[in-house]
Amino acid sequence: MSDPSVNFERLYLDFDSFFASAEQHFNPALRGRPVGVVPLDSPHTSCIAVSREAKLNGIKTGAKIVDAKRVLPDMIFVVARPDAYVRLHGKILEVIGTIVPIKEVRSIDEVVCHLLPSEGRQGRALGLRIKSALAEHFSSVLTCSIGMAPTELLAKVAAEMDKPDGLVMLTPSDLPERLQHVPLRDLPGISDGMEDRLARAGVSDFTALWNTAPKQARAIWRSVEGERFWNELHGIHADKQETQKRMFGHSRILLREWQTPEKVRSCAQQLTLGAARRLRRTDFKATKMTLGFKGARYRDRSASRKDVQRWNWEGNCVAARDDRTFIRLLNEGLDIAEKQRRFQPAAVSVMLHGLTNADQLTGDLFANRLDSVSKAQRVQWEKVSDLVDTLRSAHGAKAMSLGAHEDVRGGYLGAKIAFGRIPDKADFTAAPSRDEDTHFCKV
Repeated sequence: MSDPSVNFERLYLDFDSFFASAEQHFNPALRGRPVGVVPLDSPHTSCIAVSREAKLNGIKTGAKIVDAKRVLPDMIFVVARPDAYVRLHGKILEVIGTIVPIKEVRSIDEVVCHLLPSEGRQGRALGLRIKSALAEHFSSVLTCSIGMAPTELLAKVAAEMDKPDGLVMLTPSDLPERLQHVPLRDLPGISDGMEDRLARAGVSDFTALWNTAPKQARAIWRSVEGERFWNELHGIHADKQETQKRMFGHSRILLREWQTPEKVRSCAQQLTLGAARRLRRTDFKATKMTLGFKGARYRDRSASRKDVQRWNWEGNCVAARDDRTFIRLLNEGLDIAEKQRRFQPAAVSVMLHGLTNADQLTGDLFANRLDSVSKAQRVQWEKVSDLVDTLRSAHGAKAMSLGAHEDVRGGYLGAKIAFGRIPDKADFTAAPSRDEDTHFCKV
């Protein structure tokens, strides 16, 4: 039943335990059972998602397999299949679009809809129509939580208030009382660092945050983002600035047998080549590379960030898009890492950044210092890289590569799903997995 006195302008839809629910959707034998989704087929890895059945027994995302099995000996672990999740995501968008247009895809399991007045006045009835359509096209385990409010920030908070399978509506008249129990760090956009800033400003709970003035919020955030946050929190639209692509990067948790110098070098090279392929699908070139390592202790969610073992290196190059330039730069960083890093790496990451496009290039003033090859030679290496991309696309990932190609255990190298990034079809170089081909972890 519609409510003409309330106009909800934003609808935020957040799928519940998406990766785990997707596996239960694909495989009916997993429904009703505790399931953990892991990135690698290894007993030493941790869950990147757990089903609601596991959560009800105290298992949280990030739990190690050995710890989860200590609590739930019969818990089932499956290896993540990003290509299957991306396909399912596309089908989900089509179904939601038959009810209400999608304005923004915030992540693989979160979307935002901007509602017309006629849609907003439907309130709960609109949310139930979406849930009904999803249940009809998929299965009862693939549920979502929906929040409706005047702004996206409040709608996202509402979607988190009654998980799983919730439907919550918020209006400014509900505040601050209805959210006074919500910890500040649970609000979108408030990190640990921002929570510390707020505390230093005397803001320690939601009511105090609500009672700040817009200019005070701007001062605490040290940018206009604070005032934008204040407006959204108080039901006033504040358009987000369009984000610009700043880097292309990939990371990988290393199995124990992949923590030797030779294996680390091989993995880093595959990450670099994957990032370079993504870069070449744009109009950008990169002028910087960051190589990073983390030690085993970074998996401890209770540890302070100061306790995390980290090593990072940044190198510069001419504006480039070819594999040869980036591999040479990577090898320079790896050589330095082997001399300076004082811990065994448990994870490696590579980022290409310092992006520029053809319109911004003004000449390679320091080209000779950064690279010994001529501009003509760099153009030839770009053509070689483009040819490799074409052959890989037509004949598979192993058709051709720069240097030796070694399979990195875990698959989907360069096609990891991250918040705010959904891999393109071109990111998946291996044969697609079938929905029904559950990859059970051998533990």
